[in-house]
Amino acid sequence: MTDGMGSEGSLADIPGRSGRDAVVIGGGLAGITAALALADAGVRVTLIEGRPRLGGLAFSFQRGELTVDNGQHVYLRCCTAYRWFLDRIEGTALAPLQDRLDVPVLDIARPEGRRLGRLRRDELPVPLHLGRSLATYPHLSLAERAKVGRAALALKGLDLADPSLDAQDFGSWLAAHGQSARAVEALWDLVGVATLNAVAGDASLGLAAMVFKTGLLSDPGAADIGWAHVPLGELHDRLARKALDSAGVRTEVRTRVTSISPEENGRWSVQVPGETLQADTVVLAVAQREAYDLLPDGALDAPEQLLEIGTAPILNVHVVYDRKVLSRPFFAALGTPVQWVFDRTDASGLRDGQYLALSQSAAQDEIDEPVAALRERYLPELERLLPRARDAQVKDFFVTRERTATFAPTPGVGRLRPGARTKVPGLYLAGAWTATGWPATMESAVRSGVSAAGAALSALGRPRPGHLFDVEEAA
Repeated sequence: MTDGMGSEGSLADIPGRSGRDAVVIGGGLAGITAALALADAGVRVTLIEGRPRLGGLAFSFQRGELTVDNGQHVYLRCCTAYRWFLDRIEGTALAPLQDRLDVPVLDIARPEGRRLGRLRRDELPVPLHLGRSLATYPHLSLAERAKVGRAALALKGLDLADPSLDAQDFGSWLAAHGQSARAVEALWDLVGVATLNAVAGDASLGLAAMVFKTGLLSDPGAADIGWAHVPLGELHDRLARKALDSAGVRTEVRTRVTSISPEENGRWSVQVPGETLQADTVVLAVAQREAYDLLPDGALDAPEQLLEIGTAPILNVHVVYDRKVLSRPFFAALGTPVQWVFDRTDASGLRDGQYLALSQSAAQDEIDEPVAALRERYLPELERLLPRARDAQVKDFFVTRERTATFAPTPGVGRLRPGARTKVPGLYLAGAWTATGWPATMESAVRSGVSAAGAALSALGRPRPGHLFDVEEAA
């Protein structure tokens, strides 16, 4: 094991800690959250991560002078758990929220030519806060806007606790409520693809209803957008590790867990190359397929269901120009393969020119295409969207691919997602794919970590830290 970890007895030698100890397997947002919550309650914690860094699938890397995020990640004001996480690692100021929801939407396929619309809110109660924006949204006809309003009210009336919603697909529900193909493209999928990583026809109605009810139909400011103005590694690796260190967590990277097993005395053995760790509690905060491989017999009634939870890819296209071609921090696009474009110039450390990142969700058809083919497709589209790009020189073009970026939010996935507790005492699950009620987002990951830690602390007889985000524990 790296970083000089000694024998299993060394776990008890961490200053200021006494009593119970825990091993958290996985250093993504779920694992970091669980480790912090347990440590804050006085539990000795060792966090083990196989990669050389923390942050899971929300990380940064170097490419020449650029510090590149593997993909563009945003959060909303309604993502209260992730906001707590940012506070806990002292990163809130580095990932600010918009003062008010404002999304530029550029359509380049209309007969009249390139046209800009906006989705933004007013300081009015729900649902009037979006009324003016919808009434003037130029990418839909007057009749389509009226039908969108009626569908939104019907969506607001759905009961998220109704399990039958999970078995239905969102696209069929939209069609049954009078939504045209254009309305789906220009509004419902514009939001849904980015948050669910699936088009409406492939998404669970339950998850889609949760996204739209919580984000757009709960509180006027719920959908205000936030994003990191620094590389994600600054938040999810450097600041997270600093917070873990301050909490007394022992963090081990480049370390793979090969097996976990319960002992007769009620404790757990966690096997890593060359060493066995002992713990009262184990939190398994890894992807569902890795969790399946590590779960001991009897931990879940139907562990094979974890393998039925599909995955969905996200493709990110990165373009560096020799000059500024975009004057906005981001925009969404219609009538083009391009979905969302973000200006990452300042965050990346680029000194000259402009660096744009294109976030392409639900990218099953493109995820394995050669870079040359993607370049041939996307550079002309950017020139159509951004006239100043036509005279600019492309200094760099590259792609990042996350083939298993999220779990697939397909109809029926809800019954497959396990809660935090397993059937074996002392073993808990965390990850965005567990039963948080949210799609695969940073919010879901943090909520799962809180749930796992809360369940573990209850079993250990430890009080929850007073500052810990309050989330209902998964059963």
